[in-house]
Amino acid sequence: MYLSKWKNREQDSLEKMLLGAKYPKNSSILSKFVSQNISYSLLLVCKNVAEKNVTVGLSWLSIVASTSPFIGLFGTIVSILETFGKLGQTSSASLAIIAPAISEALVATAGGIFVAIPAYTFHIVLRRKGYDVIAYIGRQIDLMLAESNKYAKEQVLNGDRLG
Repeated sequence: MYLSKWKNREQDSLEKMLLGAKYPKNSSILSKFVSQNISYSLLLVCKNVAEKNVTVGLSWLSIVASTSPFIGLFGTIVSILETFGKLGQTSSASLAIIAPAISEALVATAGGIFVAIPAYTFHIVLRRKGYDVIAYIGRQIDLMLAESNKYAKEQVLNGDRLG
């Protein structure tokens, strides 16, 4: 929800700038870095900070999504090995004895998949929203720099900066 709201704020700000505003809206993260002398370096730092804030937690979500099926599979293998170990100790081995133990073992795999699917889905959704936020910020930076360069060229053409 936080990323959706942030994305909407940056999108609104970009739309305002595309309609002719010189600077981003106050709700944009870039509004804190706007001054008369727009610095590309400062805006790039702002974009990098925003990118870091957008991707917080994605690494852990990715780790959970990619490792949980393997953890579930490991649980299944351990359970099956225990089942076969117990079968070796008993004199009779029938399907009635093996089937319940193996079905219990497969629950571990199902649990791993049950965790992995939503984690992976949320990882992709959040990564896309983060990309959108950074893209809107980048476009606003491009517009601000274009406007700044336009202003500087007008000053030079009008003789304001000629020594």
